Amino acid sequence: MSADQDDQKRTIYEEFQRQIPLDRFPAEGISARAAEACVEAHMWTDSNPMLNLSSFVTTYMEPECREMMGRHAHVNYIDHDMYPKTFDMEHRMVQMLHDLWNGPKDATPYGTATVGSSEACMLAGLAHKWNWRQAREKAGKDGSRPNMVTGGNVQIVWKKFLKYFDVEPRIVPLEPGKYRLTAEHLDKYVDENTICVVAIAGQTFTGEDDDFQGIHDWLDDYERRTGISVPLHIDGASGGFVNPFLYPDYKWDFRLPRVQSINASGHKFGLVYPGLGWVVFRDRSVFNEDLVFYVNYLGGESPTATLNFSRNAMQILGQAYNFLRLGREGYTRIMKMTLENSIRLRDKLVESGYFTIMNESQRIPVVALTLSDKAKNFNEFDVSFKVREKGWVLSAYSMPPNAETVNSLRVVVRPHLNGDVINNLSSDIIQACRYLEKQGGNAAPPELHAHAKTAPKC
Repeated sequence: MSADQDDQKRTIYEEFQRQIPLDRFPAEGISARAAEACVEAHMWTDSNPMLNLSSFVTTYMEPECREMMGRHAHVNYIDHDMYPKTFDMEHRMVQMLHDLWNGPKDATPYGTATVGSSEACMLAGLAHKWNWRQAREKAGKDGSRPNMVTGGNVQIVWKKFLKYFDVEPRIVPLEPGKYRLTAEHLDKYVDENTICVVAIAGQTFTGEDDDFQGIHDWLDDYERRTGISVPLHIDGASGGFVNPFLYPDYKWDFRLPRVQSINASGHKFGLVYPGLGWVVFRDRSVFNEDLVFYVNYLGGESPTATLNFSRNAMQILGQAYNFLRLGREGYTRIMKMTLENSIRLRDKLVESGYFTIMNESQRIPVVALTLSDKAKNFNEFDVSFKVREKGWVLSAYSMPPNAETVNSLRVVVRPHLNGDVINNLSSDIIQACRYLEKQGGNAAPPELHAHAKTAPKC
């Protein structure tokens, strides 16, 4: 009997007995059904992504879109010569975003799709570093000591950028009750070596926006006093697909003249599966030509301005589907519904008496809470650990310097949650608090309490 015939005779119960080797490459192959069963079984105990509310990442897309994306999963997007229509679609998405974020009408839109906002942030940071250094060298000044100014609420990717690309971090610390970057204290951090100030739309910790107008006005005044012009980059990873639809008159984007670049995550409130970010520049001139590479070994000569190279086209086309399917009107309805659900959850939890709200300015659908004085015997880590018994994954973390004394419980309300789910979630959180209060707390393992300074997931 051949191996193929033997595989065909095995029952599914026997196929489940196959195991994935721990430390060696498999000597022989197995049937397709066995390989599928083996991999699926390994993943059984992972969290349910729909209940993972510590994450901003999209977990639902329409079946028509999923099927279309699957049909293009094998297309290597970076090969512009072979797939010019895919490249054209990316450019159209950049133009749409430039329009959505109120880019100047006389500008030439420029940007790119990236692997999440992390790559987008890196590209924006590099553009500002290159522009600053060339301006310094042209003026006969030292271009070897760049710095970047941002708040303590900054996402970890910016700390990676600063370390990877040798830029001095100028991070303005937070304070209890003040969890966003404002113009206060900027005079201690901004100088002639500042390549840009990074301000956040929808920060990871509380969902709040930094004070864009205040920072912009301060930088205008700084230029009047010193002659030094410092650009603004807006990290809109979470807010870039919320602010335009819910707050169309709110000036957070290219309407502020000093904003030269914006990044956003298509895989967050852009409503696309993980693996998609966007960076868009105010004008083509902002992205330094020295950062563009031209390659001809894939066919014709193609420009590339990304850190990553080969990747599939599916997320870009998924974004195109959503833009066409929903339009401004559809995104507005979805974001309004999602924000309303987050406010419903926030109100229910605050009414319980166990929580105090941390983000009074509820711009994006994030509920950030800290326990009230009613919770005497347990903390936010205990609550997070206890609700996992119901399947929910909620972020618990301590705030960055100088607000480390404050713990937070954060819930990201994504569009797949309806009113019934919000009611169940709020009930489970409140029941967990009541149980912990009765039992004297300490549900979470000691190591979670010991590592309370861990940053939240995004």
